Amino acid sequence: MRVKSHIWVSAYLRRLDAAFIPGALVRHGDADAGAIYIKVAALDGTAQVFAPLSSQFAEMAPAGTLFVEDGRAWQPIYTPHAAEAEADAYLERQASRDPDIWILEVETPQGRHMLGATAAAVS
Repeated sequence: MRVKSHIWVSAYLRRLDAAFIPGALVRHGDADAGAIYIKVAALDGTAQVFAPLSSQFAEMAPAGTLFVEDGRAWQPIYTPHAAEAEADAYLERQASRDPDIWILEVETPQGRHMLGATAAAVS
């Protein structure tokens, strides 16, 4: 059984705060099962977006491109980054298709997003 979205979001934002990484809730989604999108702003006009990935597709993802945590998986949308306006437009399109999604934003020039066991940085 997967943790409800609102609990996961709260814990993730607290973990970012504990690591002194600014993180914010941009869009509140369905409390129980809303998909969670994470935008990592590099503060140089570029950003990365991590989109939720179904566990059935997680096994097919190339090594090093998937971040798994608490039964949830994310895959980066852009390699390595996109213009921040492009990332925002992508998230707006997703929100228009699914009003239940959550959108979180992390601000870090180092790409530290704290997803996955290693809290890997995005190159």
